Amino acid sequence: MNRSSYQNPLIERYSSKEMSYVFSSDKKFTTWRRLWIALAEAQKELGLPITDQQIQELKANQNNINYDVAIERERETRHDVMSHVYAYGQQCPKAKGIIHLGATSAFVGDNTDIIVMREALEIIKAKMISLFNVLAKFCHQYKSLPTLGFTHFQPAQLTTLGKRGTLWLHDLLMDYENLEYQIRRMKLRGVKGTTGTQASFYSLFNNNDDKVEELERKLANKMGFEETFPVTGQTYSRKLDFEVLSILSGIAQSLHKMTNDIRLLQSLKELEEPFEKNQIGSSAMAYKRNPMRSERIASLARYIVSTSQNAAMTASTQWLERTLDDSANRRIIIPESFLAADAILNIAINVCDGLVVYDKMIERHIELELPFMATENILMEAVKGGGDRQELHEKIRLHSMESGKKVKIEGMENDLLERIAEDKDFNLTRQQLNQLMDAKNYIGRAPQQVTKFLDDYIYPILKANKDLIDIEVDLRV
Repeated sequence: MNRSSYQNPLIERYSSKEMSYVFSSDKKFTTWRRLWIALAEAQKELGLPITDQQIQELKANQNNINYDVAIERERETRHDVMSHVYAYGQQCPKAKGIIHLGATSAFVGDNTDIIVMREALEIIKAKMISLFNVLAKFCHQYKSLPTLGFTHFQPAQLTTLGKRGTLWLHDLLMDYENLEYQIRRMKLRGVKGTTGTQASFYSLFNNNDDKVEELERKLANKMGFEETFPVTGQTYSRKLDFEVLSILSGIAQSLHKMTNDIRLLQSLKELEEPFEKNQIGSSAMAYKRNPMRSERIASLARYIVSTSQNAAMTASTQWLERTLDDSANRRIIIPESFLAADAILNIAINVCDGLVVYDKMIERHIELELPFMATENILMEAVKGGGDRQELHEKIRLHSMESGKKVKIEGMENDLLERIAEDKDFNLTRQQLNQLMDAKNYIGRAPQQVTKFLDDYIYPILKANKDLIDIEVDLRV
């Protein structure tokens, strides 16, 4: 590692080796060479004077990138593609004249970007499947555990911990559906020429429309694609970049929301992300157990959300058939968005697989609030016993206010039930009131909702992608 110059923390600290490789120089330039080989093969199959010997020479050197020659050549030409055409030609003297035949720089640049993005989306998909798996287990395990619901971060009607988990999982399901759709609709740029008219290829094949169209189909199939863009300028529409990065932005939004919830619940001591034996929470406060992994997800997620807006600006400011002010920008935002998305999914799998639930603390918080939430049920029971609803409603309102003061101002226990039991107008014993305090009476259909959601939506995805479950995640920091 070169410690005298800036190193990207996404690679050093956060992202996986497989995602880092997808955006590596080796991946990029070997894919360029695969495209040149596929182009030459397709051109030969359609009658151009290219020999098997030339193609074999190209294949023999596909992965043997002579970087030193390419780098030196680019210093002279200031053109990365032609420098690599030159370097490849140095290794393949017999095939030198047919490398990049009829193509423009975007042939290797844009097609490679699409190939790489599709492979990166597949990695993201695999990570999402593993996250679904651990979250589904959490939701199922705690589907019936009552917990305080919160609106405006104020105590509200009860829900269950598993039901809350389905809210996180449902957001991610929406992202997953968009991801699947995007992977299916990815098209190769194909062979379009300098302004998208295919003029050079049209000339190579003596103005034969069928052969040019067949060239496009053959190249796509050789590179593993069913379709190419029907029309382009010199480059494919930069709206594709925005669409792809929007998928990553959606995942980032979902994980940011989820980890915000985890951080709030950890502050309430109801839930806690994994905390390892020798982990240090604070350099000054030794007792602290900070939710640092959830915070890291939130931190990286904001970056991902912001880069999708960058892609939107690039797509909207392209000129006519192309302009080069997209190039340097895209070299940064596309790889880094994927590296960051890969990182937050890795961390999320780790966090959700090791969440610690403090059910006694959850019960304690319910006990403080449930008497207030049960007032409607208490009122109904009192009315059944012959009480006047209007009078009792006013009385229970006043008792609630007084009990609330005890809790908030004096720090005392919630004495609402004692007040009601002592009020003869309610005609309810403490035993009757206690029976109304079973938290499971106030969770509605939350357990059934969890079961149905998992059965109908999540388990079918896990079954269809069982080979992608249980990816091993190794967090370096």
